[in-house]
Amino acid sequence: MPARQNETVLYHRQKDIGIITLNRPHRLNAINLDLLRGFMEQLKKARLDTKARIIILTGEGKAFCAGEDLKETASGKNIEQWMEEAQRLQDVQRMTMQLGKPIIAAINGYALGGGCEFAMGCDIRIGSETAVLGFPETTVGMTVTNAGTKILPHLVGLGKAKELVLTGDFIDALEAQRIGLINKVVSPENLMTESMAMAKKITSRSPLATRLSRTALDQGMEASFDQIMELEKSHLLICALNGTEFVEKRLKEMNEN
Repeated sequence: MPARQNETVLYHRQKDIGIITLNRPHRLNAINLDLLRGFMEQLKKARLDTKARIIILTGEGKAFCAGEDLKETASGKNIEQWMEEAQRLQDVQRMTMQLGKPIIAAINGYALGGGCEFAMGCDIRIGSETAVLGFPETTVGMTVTNAGTKILPHLVGLGKAKELVLTGDFIDALEAQRIGLINKVVSPENLMTESMAMAKKITSRSPLATRLSRTALDQGMEASFDQIMELEKSHLLICALNGTEFVEKRLKEMNEN
């Protein structure tokens, strides 16, 4: 008998835009080992898909990802299962942030705990008006696991990050946008349309310059002033040596218009 295909996470491509969809809608795309295994499979597929220049991450149904599947947790897990889940959670975040392609999170409904961290691992977050974000870990006797304590303060500031994590309070999309956790809020029916439009705008830019700029922004969070200046100079020289074809194409387009 052939092995059962893992369909908890799906991948497909529309032209040069890859789309990863968390696919446990009956459990609000809550996290379990099957979902983490499927997520890693589809991230690998997206990375190897040379025709996909940018990725959109979203959730099937009414939620982006409601965090830990508490129903499965309540049924009991041994320490080995917890260790595997923690490792795979962190592997997913590493793979997301090291994918080498920009990623847009299209957040529909709940993005809680690990689900919110999945979104924070992306480069840009577009939220539906129905989006709800938060970190309920302390409420259920757990802790943030997936680099949220590292990424969240960079996005919203240390004070607000501590408030969100320590209280376990949920916030709506407009509040998330106000504090910098979401880039843009759109109507539910326009979420994928707006996410695709953002993706198309990014893919219209120089692939080389986009990749190098993303790298510099990520490394700039940790690099010293002098280190980032050196990195930016090296990136400019790389573009100057390799990006003439794109520059000529854009100049021609501008002259024609």
